[in-house]
Amino acid sequence: MLPGPVSRQTLPRLCADVRALLDATRTGVVVCDVGGLGPPGLAAVDVLARLQLTALRHGGRIRLRAPDPALRALLALVGLRFEVEGEAEEREPPRGVEEAVEPGDAAR
Repeated sequence: MLPGPVSRQTLPRLCADVRALLDATRTGVVVCDVGGLGPPGLAAVDVLARLQLTALRHGGRIRLRAPDPALRALLALVGLRFEVEGEAEEREPPRGVEEAVEPGDAAR
């Protein structure tokens, strides 16, 4: 759980927590409850981006729980994509796989 407001001073502890959770659980995913962050701002975006980078460096990723719609919009605005708990993952289909075949289409 990320209590608000977050700041750069809390970042080293939060990054250490992410590393410890990834090592302890071996699931590759750390779920961050961001419902208590309060009004989203660039400080929250910065902290989340750095936590994601820490997770990626240790073979994992961050999944958000209960993000405020404004936080999601701000993350999208700056180009950061996070998985959100309870939503299907948006991934590209494997190359060479067609999503649908229409009658009469030639096989590839």
